[in-house]
Amino acid sequence: MSKADEEDKARRERAQAIALFRYMLIREAADASLTPRQRGALVRKLAAEPHTDPDGRVVRITRWTLDRWIQQWRRHGFDALVPSTRQSQPRTPPEVFELASALKKENPSRSAAQIQRILRAQHGWAPDERTLQRMFVRTGLTALHAPAEPATFGRFEAERPNEMWTGDALHGPRVNGRKTYLFAFIDDHSRAIVGHRWGFAEDTVRLAAALRPALAARGIPRYVYVDNGSAFVDSWLLRACAKLGIKLIHSQPGRPQGRGKIERFFRTVNGEFTVEIAAGDGEVGRQVQDLAEMNRLFAAWVETVYHRRTHSETGFAPLARWLEAAPFAVPSPEDLAEAFRWSEHRTVSKTALVSLHGNRYQVDPGLVGRRVELVFDPFDLTFLRVRHEGHDAGTALPFQINRHSHPKAKPEIPAEAPQPSTGIDYLELIDNQHTDELAAKVNYAALGWNPAEDPSVLDLDIPE
Repeated sequence: MSKADEEDKARRERAQAIALFRYMLIREAADASLTPRQRGALVRKLAAEPHTDPDGRVVRITRWTLDRWIQQWRRHGFDALVPSTRQSQPRTPPEVFELASALKKENPSRSAAQIQRILRAQHGWAPDERTLQRMFVRTGLTALHAPAEPATFGRFEAERPNEMWTGDALHGPRVNGRKTYLFAFIDDHSRAIVGHRWGFAEDTVRLAAALRPALAARGIPRYVYVDNGSAFVDSWLLRACAKLGIKLIHSQPGRPQGRGKIERFFRTVNGEFTVEIAAGDGEVGRQVQDLAEMNRLFAAWVETVYHRRTHSETGFAPLARWLEAAPFAVPSPEDLAEAFRWSEHRTVSKTALVSLHGNRYQVDPGLVGRRVELVFDPFDLTFLRVRHEGHDAGTALPFQINRHSHPKAKPEIPAEAPQPSTGIDYLELIDNQHTDELAAKVNYAALGWNPAEDPSVLDLDIPE
């Protein structure tokens, strides 16, 4: 990949991150169930608070901008929030920022205004005071002189079922010599386990295997609260939540507080379920043969034991408390399939072809030279939808298929071991049969005629 392509890719990834930041910011205020008065109060509150953008800067968004984003999202969906990929160069030279950082580190008590005065005295020019302050916040220099105070946390519980789900991953026992991982989502209000899946990897594919059935059966939560693990910060999860209208929240790095309910559930899993699973030969416990059996046993334990037992904090059985607000609206199969597709950007070649992980596809010739988005199921690369500037541009027709699934979409079941040989050589059998037939004499009597009596039939040398 050339340097220009790398820069273009970086610009597009940044544009997607900005769109997700905008969506997360306006999601609550864009709720169609809110009255104009309620929406106005939320927008004014958002405009009055500082926010951290994808670049780590602390910014403030005006009410007019928030209203504009809400209107764009209502009219054209998530794609309308993606900004232009044009990249502007920073107006402040980097060496000025480096000198400002050095002045701050030299004396942490210096304010942004004081450093601005020093820079102006040194160079005759200095950035705006607010620009320097944002830089200090982004680089963490504002905390140099402020001693850290111990944080205090209060108890929190969602007001109703499906208001917030909390997700996390648990490292489990070995099955057939391979380490297992459990992805699970717990409803914060009822403590019901809305989704779960054991797998052999802690990746986005196994996370989707837990979350997608949960959304199809339990409905769409308002918030999903997760940590900063690689599977939970993947762009796939951000896209899925944005498509379904879910506000995805990540806990602050190094501060796991707020995920105590799922951690408490994992302790219950270790104390009541995994303790009964034998990790190897000769150990006491159930010898699980494969993942299918592991997931079947876990589902039985969740539904018959955990969900029906009175929870020590709520005083109710988790499933019974969750059902108090049922039924819940569930996404359509089409919307769910669209949300869980993956996407990548490619430039269409002069021959109207695009490449994706060793495969080549034919697209509309009118897209030659343009940057398009390819939307696909990671387990089926034979069918791709094409989008250009947020609009549908048809289907990419397979031209050369070398692989049928995404490299990250690894199956749980490894390739089957080679079958033992039967020892039968078919070609040798045919050869032996042919040799035997050539060695046998011709039985003319069986043919119904005698060549000795009628030599004109065949010109043969008949012995006396």
